[in-house]
Amino acid sequence: MTVPKVIDEMLQYLSGAMSRIFGPSDDAYPSTGVQPYEGESRKKSKTRD
Repeated sequence: MTVPKVIDEMLQYLSGAMSRIFGPSDDAYPSTGVQPYEGESRKKSKTRD
């Protein structure tokens, strides 16, 4: 291999890594945050015997 070809391949490798690190996120995670509770409450009704 010639020296310019090695340098060119090295620069392509590094630029690919830099664009992946500093580029926009491509994650497909669901959005998170405060979610409303839709279940039943734990309160028990007070009954007197």
